[in-house]
Amino acid sequence: MSAQLNPAQREAIRYLDGPCLVIAGAGSGKTRVITQKIVRLIEAGFPSRAIGAITFTNKAAQEMAERLGKMVKLPEGQRPLVSTFHSLGVQMLRRDGQSLGLKRNFSILDADDATNILQQALGTTDRKVARAAQHRISLWKNALVDPDRAAAEAKDGLEHGIARAYRDYVATLAAYQSVDFDDLIGLPVRLLREHADVAQAWREKLRYLLIDEYQDTNACQYELLRLLAGPRA
Repeated sequence: MSAQLNPAQREAIRYLDGPCLVIAGAGSGKTRVITQKIVRLIEAGFPSRAIGAITFTNKAAQEMAERLGKMVKLPEGQRPLVSTFHSLGVQMLRRDGQSLGLKRNFSILDADDATNILQQALGTTDRKVARAAQHRISLWKNALVDPDRAAAEAKDGLEHGIARAYRDYVATLAAYQSVDFDDLIGLPVRLLREHADVAQAWREKLRYLLIDEYQDTNACQYELLRLLAGPRA
């Protein structure tokens, strides 16, 4: 298998002594490097179920898991975690969301449900207005800006109005025991920041992190990774 790899790929796979950033263009085999690096970690004696490979799309995660399954046979309970950021967030909230007041059976809103709630918060029947507010709130959430800070930093009357709707929206979701897509990253960040015992448990569970397309992480995703890596970095 190593015959299919170039020297730079082999170097990236062999290096196991700390943080490693692999910079390469599209179609240059980065996903193959990640899957083979997981195999190398396992062969070197690293516990397989403490390895996490995180990517952006379900398709990429499925492809990586399938490749890995062909390369190394492990019982289900011993397999590395291969998931998207959002599915990792769901796992974290199902397991530990009670620390934030979430029940295990919380629901995940789709975009239309979120638009409906925002229409009510804004007092409008115009879905285009609600969707524009939804986009602005999503940007705030991905930058880890809460409703109070959004209101304080609002540039004009329009943003002030959206910031007020943001506060009502967050309160409604909490009352409904619901989260939106952005919360699947933002709430795990809050969980790890506010609950040291939960953070430590997840750092022990995922001791070796491999991130596909790392350059595409936003502020919220980066903070989740930073908190998961912890002092070991």
